[in-house]
Amino acid sequence: MLIGHLGEDVKMHYFDGGNCIGRFPLATNETYINKSTNEKITSTEWHNLVVRNKAAEICEKYLSKGDKIYVEGRIKSRQWQTEDGVTKYTTEIQVTEFTFLTVKKEIESSGRTVTEGKSYDPNQNPLPENDLPF
Repeated sequence: MLIGHLGEDVKMHYFDGGNCIGRFPLATNETYINKSTNEKITSTEWHNLVVRNKAAEICEKYLSKGDKIYVEGRIKSRQWQTEDGVTKYTTEIQVTEFTFLTVKKEIESSGRTVTEGKSYDPNQNPLPENDLPF
């Protein structure tokens, strides 16, 4: 479970057969007081988030850099080879559920702003094509 702000807009990748994934970085902050100096310290951690299919399309449509979101998911590590044979590693959060906490984009069809605190569980039944998840 993470609560944080998007570091970039959602980047989509589409596959043959209609499936897609969206990727975006999420910044989480931890704030504490250094007892020896009584100084407030904020530590930022970056997480690579991955959303799939309908959930990815919803995130791309309504989320943008700076928006605050709550996510639940699983940690997944993977590796791959670059073209020059170098092995690369990454750790990602495979999102299973999310809730928009603050968003800036507007819903084009109605002209109203997406409200805060709306959630979507991509594991539930698929939504009709033009329905919002909230």
